[in-house]
Amino acid sequence: MKARVHVTLKSGVLDPQGKAIGHALHSLGFAGVRDVRQGKVIELDLEESDPNKARAAIEAMCGKLLANPVIENYTIELA
Repeated sequence: MKARVHVTLKSGVLDPQGKAIGHALHSLGFAGVRDVRQGKVIELDLEESDPNKARAAIEAMCGKLLANPVIENYTIELA
């Protein structure tokens, strides 16, 4: 089973990389961009075929390694 985890900073957490991207976009003439928040996408290929077990395993992975639940949110997509 394939899975995709989207990890983003929680609102209120400073995002210096997002700010740098926003400034670069403005300097390139994209003045209509109000704010930029950056994140990461992690793609996993799992041996598990049961969606509930796969989601539980990915939740555990996110809690231990893939995301920092104190400052980051994440969503899981299964395919």
